[in-house]
Amino acid sequence: MPAITEAPASHNLPEYTVSEISQALKRTVEQTYDNVRVRGEISGFKRHSSGHLYFCLKDAEAVLDAVCWRGSAGRLMVAPEDGLEVVATGRLTTYPGRSKYQMVVERMELAGQGALLKLLEDRKRRLAAEGLFDAGRKKKLPFLPEVIGVVTSPTGAVIRDILHRLADRFPRHVLLWPVAVQGEGAAEQVAAAIDGFNRIARGGAVPRPDLLIIARGGGSLEDLWAFNEEVVVRAAAASDIPLISAVGHETDTTLIDYAADMRAPTPTGAAEIAVPVRRELVLQVMDRGRRLVASLTRLVDERRVQIEGLGRGLPDLRRRIEDLMRGVDDRGERLANALPNFLQRRQTEVARLAARLRSPREQIAEKRHALEGPATRLDAAWQRLVENRRARLDRAGALLDSLSYEQVLKRGFALVRDAAGQPVISAEQAHPGDRWGVTFQGDHTVPVVVDGSHQPPPRSPTRKTGKERDKRQGSLL
Repeated sequence: MPAITEAPASHNLPEYTVSEISQALKRTVEQTYDNVRVRGEISGFKRHSSGHLYFCLKDAEAVLDAVCWRGSAGRLMVAPEDGLEVVATGRLTTYPGRSKYQMVVERMELAGQGALLKLLEDRKRRLAAEGLFDAGRKKKLPFLPEVIGVVTSPTGAVIRDILHRLADRFPRHVLLWPVAVQGEGAAEQVAAAIDGFNRIARGGAVPRPDLLIIARGGGSLEDLWAFNEEVVVRAAAASDIPLISAVGHETDTTLIDYAADMRAPTPTGAAEIAVPVRRELVLQVMDRGRRLVASLTRLVDERRVQIEGLGRGLPDLRRRIEDLMRGVDDRGERLANALPNFLQRRQTEVARLAARLRSPREQIAEKRHALEGPATRLDAAWQRLVENRRARLDRAGALLDSLSYEQVLKRGFALVRDAAGQPVISAEQAHPGDRWGVTFQGDHTVPVVVDGSHQPPPRSPTRKTGKERDKRQGSLL
């Protein structure tokens, strides 16, 4: 094993504390890299609740932490997302607390046209999946709009081309909403203009457009990128006013073209789509007017020939009227003769029917005679019924009289009643001092007083005959 030798001590190097070396590194990095552009792929993107953006920029061999503060995040032209290759502009700084360095991003743009096309294609698929490009959503353009709203730059050649073309074809009232068509904030301005035109009330001081034209001249993919932003596409799709997209030249395609109701190849082409040519309309109206007059003339001639042909097949009107008048006179004469004959026939028929009718007196006498027989039989039956009922009543009265107590009194019996008027039927009811009444024949009542109690005789074991009972006490029946 080789011997370990100590390095000779050197006292010429300066000695730093950790804070001093960290601050020295921080100053060196920030002064050297105070404005840099870094190309890389976004990874680990996070949006903090404070509005700050945190992510990494990486390539095949290294990773660089990055942060975009809230004030700069709202001005970014590109919405950061994982996997997106960008070129970030900013400055480098260090974080002494963890011995790390990072990039403070102030601006961001896509790295190359390939990345832009990939982002454009991904966004197109996502918005198409939401139905923003469906053909069923597109509205029909008005044939001749009264007011046309134009969203474009007020200083470019686009607005002059549109106004010149409209003046040549069919002059219309144009409302210009000036916006930036390129650079930071352009997309938000275009979206706000579309929404602003849709918010104009009908019948107000400012006329509401019947048609919108979103226009911009040609340029690179980066120049036209504002019209690929999601906010612009959604505003165009949500517009209640029919919208024509006229962005770039004929070969340029942006996402607003898919959301618009109609795509024009150029801004000038948008003006041609918006209105027809007035001269052509006038010529067309005149041509159709001549064709209409010729058609009406030809139709009238055809109808005249047809009527003349039909008229030749008709009989002479004067003779036809005379024949009809003669027929009316004949039928009038026949009617005058027919009415008396008709009345005569009806009178004869009435007389014949009257002869067959019987007089009311005869019919009444017949009905009276028919009723006399049953009435006589009814009287006889009633007399028999009355006599039968009277005989039965007499028999019942005789039977009732024979069973009354008065008939029993006539045979020598008497009826004894107590002070309450109730019959006394046994000797056990007698008590000394009781006042009774004894009734004899002829309804004569004699009052009596009971002077002693009656002791009933002992009951004999043998049953006595009826004659023996009669000898002891009489019976009321």
